[in-house]
Amino acid sequence: MTTLIESEEHQALRKAVSALGRRYGRDYITQVIAEGRYPTELWQDAAKLGYLGVNLPEEYGGGGGGIAELSIVLEELGAAGAPLLMLIVSPAICGTVIARFGTEDQKRTWLPGLADGTKLMAFGITEPDAGSNSHRITTTARRDGEDWLLTGRKVFISGVDHADAVLIVGRTEDARTGKLKPCLFIVPRDAEGFSRNAIDMELSAAEKQWELVLDDVRLPADALVGDEDAGLLQLFAGLNPERVMTAAFAIGMGRYAVGKALEYARERTVWKTPIGAHQAIAHPLAQAHIDLELAKLMMQKAALLYDAGDDIGAGEAANMAKYAAGEACVRAVDQAVHTLGGNGLTREFGLASLIIGARVARIAPVSREMILNYVSHQTLGLPKSY
Repeated sequence: MTTLIESEEHQALRKAVSALGRRYGRDYITQVIAEGRYPTELWQDAAKLGYLGVNLPEEYGGGGGGIAELSIVLEELGAAGAPLLMLIVSPAICGTVIARFGTEDQKRTWLPGLADGTKLMAFGITEPDAGSNSHRITTTARRDGEDWLLTGRKVFISGVDHADAVLIVGRTEDARTGKLKPCLFIVPRDAEGFSRNAIDMELSAAEKQWELVLDDVRLPADALVGDEDAGLLQLFAGLNPERVMTAAFAIGMGRYAVGKALEYARERTVWKTPIGAHQAIAHPLAQAHIDLELAKLMMQKAALLYDAGDDIGAGEAANMAKYAAGEACVRAVDQAVHTLGGNGLTREFGLASLIIGARVARIAPVSREMILNYVSHQTLGLPKSY
């Protein structure tokens, strides 16, 4: 009966990715972070097995699947303690946008490399004064002959130091209305006028966060992705997968935390009884498991709708999935740490760092409050307060 929820192919993929994740595990990620480097070995192994490009078209070296398959990859790596954050960015956002809206030349230039791991692309949308409100983006592109000149700032951009290019969300002037409209540009990392500064984060992660400065970065005409007049559609074609994948990231992290807590609760004995026998320990962990499973169902629904081409339905479900997964992850990590008590804060058990990591799923790429606004307005039809 499980095939009604997840196909045999998906179950096989889940099992295979889980095996890869366990070969590396949390200790590998912890070592990578301590050494200040990128998890290159895991990224390359995932590429060799076809996991990085599982959602990309077969004719460009991908697996021909969709976000449903890619979310399984990220979830299972996370559940093994070895998530790859750039799966959200490079194949899910950038790969999807280029596959759907890029020119033939852009597809042939980027998709094979994104699929086999030889190329990496970051995504730049957030700005200092425009976080969840993409309509306030001030990075602008203006024409200069056949070229574009791109100027602006971006913040909290992941993995720029390892990326070959960044897919930047800017705005151009609509000749008909004079208003600014969103557009997407592929900006090479070494483009003149394109600089970056590391942001000092408390968060321990292999992927660093960066501030980007674009000072009249000159780009050729073919740096524009898709139709200049359809930028908003193209933007959300990338943001919906981002929300689904963030849900997968959160669910995987939550599963890992609960798994560590269960191991401890089965073995830790007080007054001759394993602490997991006590309902005060058992019930909260059961609730955390239920919450994660419910969030996974909504994530699977969102991925199914997106892969079926229902962008409107996917938008609603992806936001709900990201919200549910973020909340479930925070509660799961909190309960896992609480189950271990003082041990939950030691390096030996490796759960304390997840306390900060779990908050990311609540904050990024869109806050839970903005998701509640979306559901209030778009789903329930309530008036806006802004």
